[in-house]
Amino acid sequence: MTKFKILFLYTELADYFLSAVALLHQQAEVKIIHWPIAKEAPFDFSAYQNLSLVNRENLNKKALSEAVRDYRPDVIVCSGWIDKDYLKVAKSYFGKIPTVLTLDNHWKGSWKQQLATLASPFTLQKTFSHVWVPGNVQQQYALKLGFPESRISRGFYCANTKKFEDLYTPSEQKVTVSKRFLYLGRYVEHKGIFDLWTAFRRYRERGGDWDLLCVGTGDQWENREESEGITHLGFKQPAELLQILKDGGVYILPSHFEPWGVSVHEMAAAGFPMILSDKVGAKETFLEEGENGFTYPSGNVNLLLEQMNKITQLTTSELKNMASKSHEFSKRITPEKWVETVLNFLK
Repeated sequence: MTKFKILFLYTELADYFLSAVALLHQQAEVKIIHWPIAKEAPFDFSAYQNLSLVNRENLNKKALSEAVRDYRPDVIVCSGWIDKDYLKVAKSYFGKIPTVLTLDNHWKGSWKQQLATLASPFTLQKTFSHVWVPGNVQQQYALKLGFPESRISRGFYCANTKKFEDLYTPSEQKVTVSKRFLYLGRYVEHKGIFDLWTAFRRYRERGGDWDLLCVGTGDQWENREESEGITHLGFKQPAELLQILKDGGVYILPSHFEPWGVSVHEMAAAGFPMILSDKVGAKETFLEEGENGFTYPSGNVNLLLEQMNKITQLTTSELKNMASKSHEFSKRITPEKWVETVLNFLK
């Protein structure tokens, strides 16, 4: 039986994306043309050697067009609209096969977004037949761009939930929840890392006894705070990260800007209570206030500290219940649903 051919025109690869594609590969032929590996996240993708991965850096405009033509895809999924050559390829197939735009921008009503909505009938709507977004906040933007709701799908960003679910121990089997906060992400200013470090320092100065474990790297690595209770582990490959997460804790993502945040899905699957800023898109799906964690206004260090204090004062039983809720909420998006969405574009 001939398998459908799915082509992804992608930007920077991530382990969670490739794990979902690997599941799709069981039912369809897949090719991924992608940008070079990011220096801030030098993941090892050797586990996915059975997938067809083509480095965009090796393809000029003509070679890209020829590679797509020779592949003869049944569906094209394009990562945003930043790569103009990708857009030209998608437009050349518009009306012949499904062409899918992935979009993670929040609708803010800025003048640039207003211009995009005015131009969309002559640009995006003549390039893409469908839009695939992470959640509701991105769907609102897709609707503003003139795409009908019937042509918009959710759940584009999906964690490798199986990997993280294996870390979860049902709450009734847990003796306790580790007294530590965790940050997983790049060391860049818009992630709110300096807010986190300031809030944690104040927490410790006022007698708090939890620790803070930070995993990641980035252009602010040299400016990291080295105060009591903070441990910086640097960048870790997925297998190393899983070993770190086995000891549990409470996840914090203090971003000033976070279109989605797949790490939230990952930590939910692993059964972590969490504290998220209100700029984290994934909170709409994976966090319910007071049920499995708390939110606070991005950039407000005092309120972040307040939420840190609040969660450390919960009983072991309350923390266990939060862990259980996080795990439950993680099932709202799954790799199986992700694969189903891709195949539905063919219908």
